[in-house]
Amino acid sequence: MSTAALAAPLAYAPAAERQPVNKWLVTVSVSFGTLMGAIDASIVNVALTHIRGSVGATLEEITWISTGFVVATVLVMPLTAFLGRLIGQKRLYMISLVVFLGGSALCGMAWSLWSLVFFRVIQGFGAGALQPTEQAILRQTFPPKEQGMAMALFAMAVMLGPAFGPTLGGLLVDNASWPWIFYINLPVGALGLFMVWRFVHEPEDIRKANIAAAVEQKKNIDWQGIALLSVGLSALQYFLEEGDHESWFDSRAITAAALIAAVALIAFVLRELSAKVPAVNLALFKDPVFASGTLIGAMMFAMLMANLFLLPVFMQEILGFDATQSGLSLMPRTLVMMAVVPLVGRLYNVISPRILVGVGVVAFSVGAFQMSHFTLETGTWQIVSSLVWQGVGFGLIFVPLTTVALSSIERSKLTDATGLNSLFRQVGGSIGLAIFATLLGRSATQARASIGAHLGMTNPLALQRLAQTEQGLISRGIDAATAHAAAPMALAGQVARQAMVLSFEKMFLLAGICFMAILPLLFFLKVDRGAESGAPKPDVHLEM
Repeated sequence: MSTAALAAPLAYAPAAERQPVNKWLVTVSVSFGTLMGAIDASIVNVALTHIRGSVGATLEEITWISTGFVVATVLVMPLTAFLGRLIGQKRLYMISLVVFLGGSALCGMAWSLWSLVFFRVIQGFGAGALQPTEQAILRQTFPPKEQGMAMALFAMAVMLGPAFGPTLGGLLVDNASWPWIFYINLPVGALGLFMVWRFVHEPEDIRKANIAAAVEQKKNIDWQGIALLSVGLSALQYFLEEGDHESWFDSRAITAAALIAAVALIAFVLRELSAKVPAVNLALFKDPVFASGTLIGAMMFAMLMANLFLLPVFMQEILGFDATQSGLSLMPRTLVMMAVVPLVGRLYNVISPRILVGVGVVAFSVGAFQMSHFTLETGTWQIVSSLVWQGVGFGLIFVPLTTVALSSIERSKLTDATGLNSLFRQVGGSIGLAIFATLLGRSATQARASIGAHLGMTNPLALQRLAQTEQGLISRGIDAATAHAAAPMALAGQVARQAMVLSFEKMFLLAGICFMAILPLLFFLKVDRGAESGAPKPDVHLEM
């Protein structure tokens, strides 16, 4: 690169050399934003009823509070590296955190549904860059032999958010009011912002690489790629988030969103592969380790989000647990993950990542198989047993998978890779949630029809059950005529409940089977310990 090019005006000024900051201080500093972003993706769900009453929204309209946040988050993730090169990695993180906090404050002050949706979009724009930037900073901060521990710490922030979000949201809503699920971010975020400003500094090699790349990028800004990506991902997320509510392709809007997403994303891929300086570095997928690790991560988050949706619904709708009981029953999975993840971070340099991920896949599937035997008589300890298996499974999978996926990526391209990695996890989670939510309803309808076929008036067992139901109503003080009329409806309710149990059993089993499909992909998870991204590599200079 020429001296003139390096002297060109840059988006951020060169920083003076600094003494290395303690890696644990860096970790704590950048974890605040990621943890808050992960929590806010799920914390709103428990407050939707209260928010709906406050802003006067319908059930269909209120879902836009979550949809708007997710769409905005997904849009920013793949552009994290592009933005970081323009303004600097640390500055991007701090600006994103400020936007997130500003959006949080505005959400708490929202006066209508659509003002709240708009402010959630602002909040999502801020949250989108936090996760990929933290992941890259940790990879650049920790030495090569501690990359597994770096990703273990990142895993704690990413995985604890969805686990603690609903519980924290419930406590705030029950003991204060729904705006506090947003206001709680402000003091925590302010502390995080101060710590990032004080303790996080870009490594000199990364700063120089970003300066060089920014010069070329500013001359060839890929506006077309950015536009196609924005349209494609927005349409895709709308399709996934709203498809089940709108009966999928029975809705013209959903059909149109699917077509727009397909056309825009295909055009985006073609554009990025031919652009002189692409906004998103899709060439990283030529690396089979990165490609397979990212794909497995997407599948893992599809199963994680599906389980985070299915199990609470089963406990509350079928077993009659209240929100507090449901939250407490889910805690063992989180506690086990917290115990396993640091251990796996240390084992990463000793045991093959493929073995760790393979054992994790089997452990998750064992938990899913146990869930597939849940009945109306299932108790808390049976649920805890299955969650322990799944906690071990996710803990064993996430750390080595994330570490290996980025193992052969150059330090200067880590933010490109983490942006894509985070994007695929987010989209994978949305896909898993959409598929399992749809299959759950359809499976319940099929099961209800199957059970109903055996309850005809010519079936003596059905008549006997109907008579027992009628006598049970009479024993509760209901007069005979009313009991006779109500018995068929009561029996129909029992059938519907049993059908839902069968549907949940099928979904839990399907999740385990789908997860086992990951095992063949482990062949591609080969890592050269000496060539991991934390190891020193020659700088890549752009020819001008």
